[in-house]
Amino acid sequence: MSEYYDGTKLLSLMDINGRKPEIYMCTTNRSAGKTTYFSRLCVNRWKDGQGKFALVYRYNYELDDIADKFYKDIGSLFFPGTEMTSQRRARGIYQELYIDGRSCGYAVSLNAADVLKKYSHLFSDVGRMLFDEFQSETNHYCADEIKKLISLHTSIARGQGQHVRYVPLYMCGNTVSILNPYYVEMGICNRIKGDTKFLRGDGFVLEQGYYDATAQAQRDTGFNRAFSGNRYVAYSSQAVYLNDNKAFVEQPTGVGRYLCTLRYMGVDYGIREYPEHGIVYCNDRCDSTHNNRITVTTDDHQINYVMLKRNSLFLQSLRYSFEHGCFRFKDLRCKDAVLHALAY
Repeated sequence: MSEYYDGTKLLSLMDINGRKPEIYMCTTNRSAGKTTYFSRLCVNRWKDGQGKFALVYRYNYELDDIADKFYKDIGSLFFPGTEMTSQRRARGIYQELYIDGRSCGYAVSLNAADVLKKYSHLFSDVGRMLFDEFQSETNHYCADEIKKLISLHTSIARGQGQHVRYVPLYMCGNTVSILNPYYVEMGICNRIKGDTKFLRGDGFVLEQGYYDATAQAQRDTGFNRAFSGNRYVAYSSQAVYLNDNKAFVEQPTGVGRYLCTLRYMGVDYGIREYPEHGIVYCNDRCDSTHNNRITVTTDDHQINYVMLKRNSLFLQSLRYSFEHGCFRFKDLRCKDAVLHALAY
């Protein structure tokens, strides 16, 4: 493996159905060079006449000083003597980018996706999109973020006499959490393993990398040595997901007694008790005939389900089991559902 990230292998992959993917996802430890690689790729493709690029951010305020934010490093490294500038458009709803006075792309925000539909005809010259830091370290995502990303891509991938154009989306991120909304929505969190290098899905491919040279350089700094015991340093320099704790993720033996069906974020989970081990277990296998069905949020509330707050005694029992280390989970997604229920 080279010292810095190279996306050639990722871009050559077909999806799980043998078709050309439209979403390319890449996660590595920090500072491995993935953002630099895809930023340079966008500029080079534009210089080769393969269309402009769109830079995707979550919030409109992130578009401020976009030219320096995006181009300062890659400009000095790969395009010396050139300059990027930007112009606010539609009263700051989006910004148009220029390299040496020539329009090369746009910077847009997910939170403005609904408004940007009105300007979709202006983006018909976009050939690719780049969404950097698609995983949030603070778990701070836009409301309905995936819906907004789909809307934004739909607005851009039209025009030029076609109903839908092929506009690849490059998504870069650090290893924050396998329970991020994109992994959950695409079913990645149920399939990805610690040693997974490449993962194919329907319409997407994912690369999960680790660059030891980058990690070693970070570990050797005096600053990081001073905080060597901090979990964030491990996340920054190792292949460790920052927000994931796999404690109590294990499969019990024997036959469990079904307690209830827990519904969270549109998914049903089965809660079982294993008296011989003294534990309670949660997985995604449910008994559809069982009458005890509870929901965590009002969004999941429907017929034959009751809200969790109306089962206070049952909730106290689950909390007791969890606080005394007697809960087990099939995977992190099941653990996340139970934690949200217990925090209700």
